[in-house]
Amino acid sequence: MSRSRLIAGALPCLLLAACAAPRESGTLAELGRVEPDVEDIQLDDGLERAAASYRRYLNETPESARTPEAMRRLADLQIEQEFGVLGSGDGPVEKPVIQQTEKTPTLTQPKTAMTATPARGRKAASVPADTLLSERQLEQRASAQTQIQPLASDALPTLAHIEPGAAPAGPLEAIQTYREILATYPNYERNDQVLYQMSRAFDEIGQPDEAMAVMNRLVAEYPHSRFVDEVHFRRGEYLFVRKKYRQAEDAYGAVINLGATSSYYELALYKMGWSLYKQEFYEEALHNYVAMLDHRLEIGYDFDGGGEEDDEHRLADTFRVISLSFSNLGGPEVIDEYFAEHGHRSYADKIYANLGEFFFAKLRYDDAASVYKSFFKLNPYHRVSPHFSMRVVEIYEEAAFPQLVLESKKQFATDYGLETEYWNRFAVEESPEVVGFLKVNLKDLANHYHALYQEEELAEEKPSNFAEASRWYQEFLASFPGDDDTPQINYQLADLLLEDGDFGAAAREYERTAYDYDPHDQDSAAGYAAVYAHRQHLEAATGVRALEVKKATVTSSLRFAETFPEHDEAPIVLGAAADDLYQMEDFPLARESAQKLIDRYPAADPSLLRSAWAVKAHSSIDLADYAVAEHAYLRVLDLTDGDDESRPAIVDGLAAAVYKQGEQANLLEDYGAAASHFLRIKDVAPTSTIRAAAEYDAAAALMKAQDFAGASGVLEEFRVSHPEHELSTEATKQLAHIYREDGQTERSAAEHERIAAEATDPDLAREALLTAGELYDEASVHAEAIRVYEQYVAAYPRPLDTSIEIRSRLAELFKDRSDLEGYYAALAALVAADREANDERTDRSKFLAAKAALVLAERSYQRHTRLVLVQPFEQSLAAKQQSLDTTLAELGALVEYEVADVTAAATFYIAEVYLDFSHALLDSERPTDLNEKELADYELMIEEEAYPFEERAIEVHEENLELLTAGVYNSWIEKTLSQLASLMPGRYAKAEISSGFVGSINSYAYRMPIAPTITIDPVDDEAKPDEATNPIEVTARISTDAVLTANHGAMEQP
Repeated sequence: MSRSRLIAGALPCLLLAACAAPRESGTLAELGRVEPDVEDIQLDDGLERAAASYRRYLNETPESARTPEAMRRLADLQIEQEFGVLGSGDGPVEKPVIQQTEKTPTLTQPKTAMTATPARGRKAASVPADTLLSERQLEQRASAQTQIQPLASDALPTLAHIEPGAAPAGPLEAIQTYREILATYPNYERNDQVLYQMSRAFDEIGQPDEAMAVMNRLVAEYPHSRFVDEVHFRRGEYLFVRKKYRQAEDAYGAVINLGATSSYYELALYKMGWSLYKQEFYEEALHNYVAMLDHRLEIGYDFDGGGEEDDEHRLADTFRVISLSFSNLGGPEVIDEYFAEHGHRSYADKIYANLGEFFFAKLRYDDAASVYKSFFKLNPYHRVSPHFSMRVVEIYEEAAFPQLVLESKKQFATDYGLETEYWNRFAVEESPEVVGFLKVNLKDLANHYHALYQEEELAEEKPSNFAEASRWYQEFLASFPGDDDTPQINYQLADLLLEDGDFGAAAREYERTAYDYDPHDQDSAAGYAAVYAHRQHLEAATGVRALEVKKATVTSSLRFAETFPEHDEAPIVLGAAADDLYQMEDFPLARESAQKLIDRYPAADPSLLRSAWAVKAHSSIDLADYAVAEHAYLRVLDLTDGDDESRPAIVDGLAAAVYKQGEQANLLEDYGAAASHFLRIKDVAPTSTIRAAAEYDAAAALMKAQDFAGASGVLEEFRVSHPEHELSTEATKQLAHIYREDGQTERSAAEHERIAAEATDPDLAREALLTAGELYDEASVHAEAIRVYEQYVAAYPRPLDTSIEIRSRLAELFKDRSDLEGYYAALAALVAADREANDERTDRSKFLAAKAALVLAERSYQRHTRLVLVQPFEQSLAAKQQSLDTTLAELGALVEYEVADVTAAATFYIAEVYLDFSHALLDSERPTDLNEKELADYELMIEEEAYPFEERAIEVHEENLELLTAGVYNSWIEKTLSQLASLMPGRYAKAEISSGFVGSINSYAYRMPIAPTITIDPVDDEAKPDEATNPIEVTARISTDAVLTANHGAMEQP
């Protein structure tokens, strides 16, 4: 079939279709890109023929109801033919700019999204000059994004290719046809479409004003037309381009009033905002932008997921113009006020972010940071808040505000550390970027404050900088325990503590760094640093704390040496630990540590090995492992220079090890082996300070082994080799002992006497002389003993105790030899020596002196009792009385010694002196010239005068019994009781006499009264018998008032 026949056959169909019920036609904005809706035929260049067919139909067909439809289609074809847009007979298909869901929810926020005319008189904010270019660009993009060709104007180039005044005939014809339809068929049901196409035709030929007029007529006459939303929108665009923002506001408002079902609803909100913005009604503009975003949210738009490219561009521009609006309304605080008043939005973070970046682009760094800070302060648990806080840090870094950078980093770390509430709401693993920033941030903060701490000029701020650095180090460690950087951070924390002088804490952190992580580059260095910190701590520690620190130091040192044996400092650390362990007396571990050093590091520095061998040697001594100690000391000597000042001490140590082996043999009673070890010292350690003592002990061991010949030989050699040694005297004693053991006591004594004579040391001479005397005494060579003892006491009155003892022994020797003169002389010398010693007197010296004085007093007592009263009475009485005074004085002096036995004896004798005097009076020779009566009177007088002395004797004996209360009971007390029983049988002659012992009484006082005065009146022949004439006074007085204060201990023999 030919092409012409196809077209001819298709025209009746097209006409009929055109006259049928109208289909939705395309919008003016999309006519230029709608494909022809033709089935089965290809029109190709047949638009002209189709138009001719419509004209023929109109010319040949009578007027009918289909006439206006044909006219409209003819006009449409003319426009399509001219501008290359081919539409179906039913008109172009509408293609909305934004695809919508079947049902769009009703918008409720914000209230300002209504199209009510903004109140006049609102004060517009000023627009900063530096935002004009950005606004112009956004404005141009806003018009382009509507996908509707702007009308020709002075501001924008026309999109049509028609020059004014040169419109082609087709469009003009079409316009005329549209006019005829409107005029001839005012009731035509598609007149709104006619007006729509007519406005499009005017627009295409470059007559926007005429197009605007037609659109105004359309919205006025057909407010419910299906084209009204687009027409209102195009009207708004027409007005907006011409800067008629107030009228444009109304046109966009008309679209908004139609509701969200309109394809132009979102665009209208967007351009409404721009219209208000251009009028400087920024807050009202914001209402519309927010309403647009709310609309997107309600139709299911994912602000985080994104959408079509054009949508994303528009959304980005919306956020930009919102930022412009907030900027023009004031500072960063405006955005908080806005949302506080109009309600929070789930996408508010996008608005805050865009505003922040807007300020940042304008170099308004503080404002930019303030916007971000406002958001995360109001929304601390919003998912993006950490990112905003991070952005604040970046902004201040870009601005080069170091102090603000520091503060913002601290704020971030404080708000979003892993222990904060934020991470109770979000999973850490889902925010790697935040966690990574936190990690870097904590490191930066810690390093920063650590660096400040190290600044010398900031000494006053050290405490605060230390606290900050420590805080952030510790937070990093708590937050990232398994991170690769954690060991390094831990190391730095330890360094900080060390620098601050907290050595104990530093050591613990170094140990944590060294041992609590997987192997890392600095583990061994940290281990060594831990030991160093402990050592520093040890220098500062005192008292009990020092021991605790030393233990920690040793533990750390041993751990380091075991864990990092290849470290360069491991031998030194191990050696120092061994030294410490020895000082702490942990000898087993000290020796073990020293042995490890010796075994592991045989090529170590000789001085270090020497120290290890020394610890082993010393520890072995304390562990009683003397053979090992001997070997170790020999190794120490091998490593010690001959002129080293410590060498003598090592030699002594070696000698001690050998000596101790001798002691052990002694304990095992292997005296021969003991002597061998002792004598071995002169070979292995000839310069040792204990060599002489060892040789002396060798002699002692040989003596125990009954090898007297060997012992004497050693001692003889000892005296020759060590003549000035302090044991020389002892050696001589040992020789004397050997002689004595060998039955040569007198020879031993002579040896001692020889030593005394030759000794230059007074003490040695004294001791030797004393020993000589004792040996003579022991050998019963009494004459020699007396000679040596007398020589001794003459030469050595001091020490007193020794000389007193020798004097006592001398007295005994004289007594034994029946040399009473020598005996009493020795006793008197003993008493005098004690008396002259004054403060040097001792209990023993007083005891011996008291005993000696008692013997001497007893001699006086005996002499006194031997005196009898004979005629002439006065002479014998005077002699007896003088003896009484002397004896009582001598006996009274004995009390001063405060020796219980002697006191009791003295008291007894005093009583006996009185009793003897009484008896002497009674037994005195009577005058021969008295008559019987005078003699009777004389007897009576004698009895009266004698009786007080007997009474006084009884009193003194009774006072002697008072010693019982001090715990004294001895033979003298018994004698006193016996005498009292004789003198007062009715009172004291009983089967049992209580001692009256009172153990709790510590002291008592004893005072001897003055003796009674005796007056004897002889018989005068011329006097009366009852009158006394020429009285004879017999007076016996004890001139000493003795006060005895004693305790039980003092009364015992010293």
